Amino acid sequence: MPKWLSVDVTAYEAHPKILCSFHCSGRSGHVDPLTLIKRRRHWPYRVTRNMAHLPEDNLRYKDVDYWDERYKVEKCYEWLGGFSKFQHVLEKCIKKDDSILVLGCGNSGVSGEMYDAGYRSITNIDYSSVCISTMSARYADRPGMSWWQMDVRQLAFPDASFDIVLEKATLDALMVEEKTPWEVSPQTARFIHEALTEISRCLKPGGLFISVTFAQPFFRKRLYARSEYDWSIQHSSYGDGFEYFVYVMTKGEPLSSEDAALEKNLLESTHASPTKIITAQNDDQEDFLSNIDL
Repeated sequence: MPKWLSVDVTAYEAHPKILCSFHCSGRSGHVDPLTLIKRRRHWPYRVTRNMAHLPEDNLRYKDVDYWDERYKVEKCYEWLGGFSKFQHVLEKCIKKDDSILVLGCGNSGVSGEMYDAGYRSITNIDYSSVCISTMSARYADRPGMSWWQMDVRQLAFPDASFDIVLEKATLDALMVEEKTPWEVSPQTARFIHEALTEISRCLKPGGLFISVTFAQPFFRKRLYARSEYDWSIQHSSYGDGFEYFVYVMTKGEPLSSEDAALEKNLLESTHASPTKIITAQNDDQEDFLSNIDL
């Protein structure tokens, strides 16, 4: 039996049940920190990345004051991995001379890495003034890169302004209040709809909305598959040991027959009670470490 179970905060920080990665005796995976606390009498553990920025309550992820304070002390954090992790996907979609809007840029290095890779027209927005001030100073030597404090639901850009709109875990962070991925609350659904409406408005015909997320297609397509957004949906994935997803929405293309059927079914079942299939999933997470052969 190993002496330590090493714990590392991952890009899943925004998940409603904050997950940590673990590595022990050559085995790796993800687990809820609360489970670690429950199991600590069996397996001592040590933190291998600073967890000081984790809020006491996930609701604080929607609080701009929380982010302002965090950005004052945190230099960089990469949700769902850095640019190199999904560069091979973006290179198939984005041309070097495309005009790019990055939503909820945070203190990620992705925009800077994209700029250095040859993408020279990048507009970044975040609703934290501290973030924008810090990042604009950090990348002041990059002509063609701009930084704006802005709400994703009220984009201050003319219609059809961008070839590419990119978000990485920004929409995930907006869904932290949800108790289960099977049912999105009316408030969050309205919030996401307002953001997606603005994103669609700002895309040029043929432009792409690229969403990088931990959300599987079964859940995320329920939000994206709406004909009023006037886009088609494709998805791919990346990641070693844990899978992240990249959704590419093309403005001006119709939904596939499958996605159109999904939209129809969702509209028809708006007033029906959703089927909840979460008990077994939660039980599995609670007992995750118990099933590891240490």
